[in-house]
Amino acid sequence: MTLNELTQIFDTFNFGLVVLDRDIKIQYWNRWMAMHSGTPSDQMVGEPLFDFFPHLSTPSFNKNCKAVLSFGNFAFFSQKLHRFLFPFKPDSSFGYRFDLMQQSCTMGPLRSEDNSITGLFLIVQDVTELATYEQKLVEMNTKDALTGIYNRRFLESRLQEECNRQQRHFRQLSLIMIDIDFFKKVNDTYGHQCGDLVLQSVAAKAAAVIRSTDFIARYGGEEFCCLLPETPADAAETVAEHIRAHIEEMENNFEGISVKVTISLGISSFAAEDTPETLLKRADDALYQAKHSGRNRFIRL
Repeated sequence: MTLNELTQIFDTFNFGLVVLDRDIKIQYWNRWMAMHSGTPSDQMVGEPLFDFFPHLSTPSFNKNCKAVLSFGNFAFFSQKLHRFLFPFKPDSSFGYRFDLMQQSCTMGPLRSEDNSITGLFLIVQDVTELATYEQKLVEMNTKDALTGIYNRRFLESRLQEECNRQQRHFRQLSLIMIDIDFFKKVNDTYGHQCGDLVLQSVAAKAAAVIRSTDFIARYGGEEFCCLLPETPADAAETVAEHIRAHIEEMENNFEGISVKVTISLGISSFAAEDTPETLLKRADDALYQAKHSGRNRFIRL
């Protein structure tokens, strides 16, 4: 089979194929690479790879190239660890979750008839669709479908981890339970679509108030729970008041009607004898007291 015939076959592959010589200069750049890079083969062949992709000239990548050229090893660049080697745009049909195409790449040696290593090849596979599905599965297991924040399963798992960490390292840990006041009245008056809007708005506003290191989850119904690592009781009270004030000021526009709600909050902070269950119960008891002492306030136990 001639080189031209092989090239015709390689150009039909639905993955990238790059051939490099021992100086890491491009010897072959198949049609898939040309299409996704926007640079045709005749402009790539004979040129150093790093002139076009300088970000690849790292100690790690060079070490892999050297191992392949010196010992005939194979190197693998998984999407989970590296995300991509070549910064190509993803396919618009399923790449909306990623700015760049997610890739799984393989590097291997090329040998001459006398078995000496003359260069190396790179195979580049687009795994953006698979990465998107995996991300969706993770979100389905950890996120609440309506509000987009974490779900109760995730919260309970994370709370256990944080309690274990607190016990080992004596860190501060606080918890805030949140309940929307008179939420049933919102549903009865304006309907469940309005109720869903209120749940989404409260979740989004609370998530915007807390730190990026904190966690908010939908605990059930109209109840939410904030997990605040590295947070003592007085700081948790400040967070609770910020959330309460922001929710009270918020307007929910539903079919031209402004629907306003308030929330009640219960706070607990980790003590030496606490477990995840006791920490949750104390926050829930504090929430109960807040609701039965007038609502639109927080209480700490």
